[in-house]
Amino acid sequence: MDITQYFTDYTLRTITLGTAVLGAICGMLGSFAVLRKQSLLGDAISHAALPGIAVAFLLTGAKDSNILLIGALVSGLIGTWWIRGIVTKTHLKTDTALGLILSLFFGFGMLLLTYIQKQPNANQAGLDKYLFGQAATLVESDVILMSTVTGISLLVMLLFWKEFKLLLFDKNYAMTLGFNTKFIDGLISFFIVLAIVIGLQTVGVVLMSAMLLAPAAAARQWTNSLSVMVILAAIFGMFSGVIGTAISASQNNLSTGPVIVLVAAVFVIISFVFSPGRGILFKQLRLLKNRRELELQKTLYFMYSIVRKHDDISRPHAIRILNNFQGFTKGTLSQLEQKDWIVIQGTNWSMTPRGFDTAANLYNSNLPEQ
Repeated sequence: MDITQYFTDYTLRTITLGTAVLGAICGMLGSFAVLRKQSLLGDAISHAALPGIAVAFLLTGAKDSNILLIGALVSGLIGTWWIRGIVTKTHLKTDTALGLILSLFFGFGMLLLTYIQKQPNANQAGLDKYLFGQAATLVESDVILMSTVTGISLLVMLLFWKEFKLLLFDKNYAMTLGFNTKFIDGLISFFIVLAIVIGLQTVGVVLMSAMLLAPAAAARQWTNSLSVMVILAAIFGMFSGVIGTAISASQNNLSTGPVIVLVAAVFVIISFVFSPGRGILFKQLRLLKNRRELELQKTLYFMYSIVRKHDDISRPHAIRILNNFQGFTKGTLSQLEQKDWIVIQGTNWSMTPRGFDTAANLYNSNLPEQ
């Protein structure tokens, strides 16, 4: 596909901008959901928004996206309020409350949608796009709305950054400092709901939680800094939207929303495997390195047990003495020599002062405490 189409084709340009902005805001706000260990919150809220869409249509009889999204916002906020109420007023845990609200609201929403679809009014067609998303229906006003919400979210995040950070990592400490933790928590939840609602038209109820969590989960693998994580999550989300839209536009019969989620999943997989701090690959490399280092220390320790019986540590010893030792390999001897712990001369080895001191430290550290 010609890259100039992104600038000349109105529909493609609008969809690309919309999905990029949506990915950015979902990445930013999803970081807070991930760090608060409320990964199911996005799933619950997106499903809780469905009956709001149906009720808004029944009350107005119009498919105006702004009206439907207001209904979704109200329904999502009610669902969030119910979740918090269940957790605080009962002995149920958060994941149970999330599962209950998700099932209850989604079931009620599907019931209303079924009722609407059976009405003789032809105007009800197309409401099911909110289930799986339909990015092709995005228009310029939708992109402006997404950009406005993203800008407001970013501004609020900057204004309340210290409060958000305290609430995430030490809620009790924030309370002792006099911060209104309920207000701060409600503010975070409100903007998460808002981000989910504006993404329903693009990604849909079913996949919206993945859009919220995948960029944040990928970003978490690369850093321990909240600010860096939020920025990385926004970048991952934005590129997921742009790349997913490009792939969808290049092929026929590919829904944009699912492709975007799959691209985001690729970012997650790459992060899980290749991130230096937490990646599976680097963990395995560190494990192999540690194992190899242990083998070297075991061999050096065995050599020390031989050498320390003599006054002259540089006295040569035959390599064949090591053959009965389990930790010995030619590669091990070579690495010990590279570290200047031993010297190899033909078929004999002798220990250097540096190697002797290192081995002595190992020996002393393994002595039982008196």
